[in-house]
Amino acid sequence: MTVAATRVQALTVETTLLDDVRHIIPFADAHTPLLWLRKGEGIAGVGEALRLEFRGADRIAQASAAWKQLAAASTVTDQVRMPGTGLVAFGTFAFDDDSAATSVLIVPAVIIGRRDGRSWITRIRRTDDKAMPAAPHTEPFGAEYRLTMLPGALTREAYKRAVGEAVQRIRQGDLEKVVLARDLRAHLPIESDVRRALVELALGYPECWTYAVDGMVGSSPETLVRVHRGTLDARVLAGTSERGRDADSDHESAAALLASAKDLQEHEVAVRSVITSLTPHTSALTTSESPFPLKLPNLWHLATDVSGTLSDGSGSLDLVSALHPTAAVAGTPTDAALQLIRELEPFDRERYAGPVGWIGTDGDGEWAIALRCAQVKPSGDITAYAGCGIMADSVPERELAETKMKFRPITEAFG
Repeated sequence: MTVAATRVQALTVETTLLDDVRHIIPFADAHTPLLWLRKGEGIAGVGEALRLEFRGADRIAQASAAWKQLAAASTVTDQVRMPGTGLVAFGTFAFDDDSAATSVLIVPAVIIGRRDGRSWITRIRRTDDKAMPAAPHTEPFGAEYRLTMLPGALTREAYKRAVGEAVQRIRQGDLEKVVLARDLRAHLPIESDVRRALVELALGYPECWTYAVDGMVGSSPETLVRVHRGTLDARVLAGTSERGRDADSDHESAAALLASAKDLQEHEVAVRSVITSLTPHTSALTTSESPFPLKLPNLWHLATDVSGTLSDGSGSLDLVSALHPTAAVAGTPTDAALQLIRELEPFDRERYAGPVGWIGTDGDGEWAIALRCAQVKPSGDITAYAGCGIMADSVPERELAETKMKFRPITEAFG
């Protein structure tokens, strides 16, 4: 059921323990999976008890207000009381205020979860319904498929020209940094099992957040914000280099990244934007002493961890609203970067680089930035995205090569 935020329905929610469930992806729907998974732990949703939709510049604030209203009106019985139990919604939000894409919170009818060796089931119904939904069963995976993704609205050569134009604008003093993306397109055959791609992502990138919400599928290394019992943490990523072919060259690649003036400056800009956004909500905020190299299967990132104590009662969506868009996915100054993105990218990013994650009854939750991702439409059309932070000394050919690295998780998962 889809309702406007002003007409939120009351829900009845029951969470109980299950015998240990080792793998939760097989419980998800083959065509419209709901999933949040990292290191084999997380939640999978089945069906829709409630769907809330939002648009416009205040879409995340709208969602936060609607969620508080829904949580206050609902009856929740939670025998497990762990992150991801009780009333939970999966969410995915458009990147741009003017995007044609709808931002959504989806409350599943059933959730299967696993964390710290404990498993649970949450059943959710409208309060005026009489029966709880039945427990889901695992479903066999559908036939294998192999897709070839082709250039979309922005070809390789067009992307290099866009990067060159961005560099010129930065050198003119119009802005300090802008993140430019390009797209790839493919078509998924009818009745294809999207869970196959999710398994590939979860196995290939276990340290990342593997997610699926309303057709937005990916495996993100970047924690936008995680809130738990009055504390928050985030992981900021900016600055990238490829992995080496052997141990020695891999070490050299990481060392070169740590010494790169361009990447360190780009990273500092991203960290600064997160700290500026979070500071008003915290009584204490700490960061890593210096950026550290984060090793992923296909590349190195410069990373900084941020943690703090909340001082104003904010929930996770309140912080998501304050943070988005970070300099890591937009640029700085934000308004100038967004304007240049609209000028140089000939497509709507939709939910790419927007917040994706989940929120619980009390406002706690886990949110990533939708990266290493693709939007799968009901028609089967797929659009994948990858972008790079452009600075004054960026080289178009190198930025193009970086997008190829960042496309790998999705092109390999579907191909």
